[in-house]
Amino acid sequence: MNSWHSDNRTRSIYRVTILGLVVNLLLLLFKLVAGVVGRSGAMLADAVHSASDLATDVVVLLFVRISRKPRDKDHDWGHGKYETFASLLIAVALAVVGVNILIDSARAIDAVSHGEVLPRPGAIALVAAAVSIVVKELLFRYTICVGRRCDSPSVVANSWHHRSDALSSVGTLIGVGAAYFLGEEWRIADPVAAIVVAALIIKVSYDLSRTALEELLEKSLPEDVERRILDTALSLPGVEDPHNLRTRRIGHGVAIELHIRVDEMMTVRESHEITRRLEQRLKEQFGAASAIAIHVEPRK
Repeated sequence: MNSWHSDNRTRSIYRVTILGLVVNLLLLLFKLVAGVVGRSGAMLADAVHSASDLATDVVVLLFVRISRKPRDKDHDWGHGKYETFASLLIAVALAVVGVNILIDSARAIDAVSHGEVLPRPGAIALVAAAVSIVVKELLFRYTICVGRRCDSPSVVANSWHHRSDALSSVGTLIGVGAAYFLGEEWRIADPVAAIVVAALIIKVSYDLSRTALEELLEKSLPEDVERRILDTALSLPGVEDPHNLRTRRIGHGVAIELHIRVDEMMTVRESHEITRRLEQRLKEQFGAASAIAIHVEPRK
């Protein structure tokens, strides 16, 4: 990836992540006040979720800077997988938040089953939940758009953390609304809704961690993508029998190793030109940051 595109990508990632950090900080403060003043345990749990969002924004800012470093003597393939590692940390943070909400909600339901009456929340908790839903959904849409455009797994993962916060606030709004408007017997709706939200958060965490682990464990690119690589090689005049294809992702780029056969009478200069053109075509498809190695063999 040339310097201009790399700098633009980094600036875009920093911009959207810093925006998320500021929004999460403001929402965290608002939810804490709403939870305390409005006597809402669900809103306080929602505030904790926003705090985890704030932490993951810091993780993204840190690891994107590291992943941008060029290859060195200790990292022959560059530092791209630091970004993948960041997405795994975000997935773990999501899982922790989801499990904690699940446990707290189960305790609240158990308390109600033993005759405890949950307190009626204040209207400010309803307002905070509604504001959080709208703001975090908008932030999710903007962040995932930037993440996909920049091909950044950590930013995409962070966008889903924003969505999980919006879902958490939906559960909070339902629970707080039922407790506020429908009376004592409906106050159990708060922890019940929170359990549903926790399950959704854990599901998002599972999906993100699976993708990150597949990359960290060197899973090959999808079969249709590998087929496209072979077809690209065969589209060049002089290339025959592309084989021994090995692929994997490295952060926002890919690594491709491929053997091709050419006419045994071809000069070194001619075969080098073929590999140069093939490498150029593959980088046009998969990004200039991709690591491509092509080995030339004589035709049998």
